[in-house]
Amino acid sequence: MFEAQLTREARPEDSKFMAEALARAEAALHAGEVPIGAVLVIDGRVMAADHNRREQLHDATAHAEILVLREAGRALGGWRLPGSTLYVTLEPCPMCAGAMVQARVERLVYGAEDPKGGAAGTLYNIVQDGRLNHRLEITAGVLERQCAALLQRFFRARRE
Repeated sequence: MFEAQLTREARPEDSKFMAEALARAEAALHAGEVPIGAVLVIDGRVMAADHNRREQLHDATAHAEILVLREAGRALGGWRLPGSTLYVTLEPCPMCAGAMVQARVERLVYGAEDPKGGAAGTLYNIVQDGRLNHRLEITAGVLERQCAALLQRFFRARRE
C-alpha cells in the first residue's frame, strides 16, 4: 500500500471552488442522488461542474467526477486535461481515481474522506501509485465538515 503524498495546505481558491462543488452536491441531494458534487478548473476557470446522476441516468458510472471529466473533455476537444484541478466533495472511488489518472488531471482537492472506498489515500491510493504513468497532487479536507455533514444528512434520511 502506498501512502498518500498529501498537500494539506489548501490554496486560497480551494474553498471557493469546493463551495461550488458543495452547491452541486446540494442539487444531487434534492434530486434524490447521493450528494456528491465535482468541479473541474483550469487556469481559474470552471470548465465543468456536475453531481452524481446514477439514479437519473440509470448508469453505475455516472459519478460526479466521471461526468465532469466527460464534460471538460468535450469542452476542450480532448481527453487529456493537463493543468486541471478536480474538486470533489468526497474522496474518489477507484473508478473515478483511475479516470483522473487517465485524464492526466494535475491536482485533486477533496472534502470528506471515504474510509469504505476512498482511492486517494484512505483505502487505496490509485492517484499516486508509482506503477502508473501519471500521479496527482492531493489536497484533502477542504470544507470537510460541510461535505461530510451533507452526506450524513442524506444517509440518515435514507435509514429513517
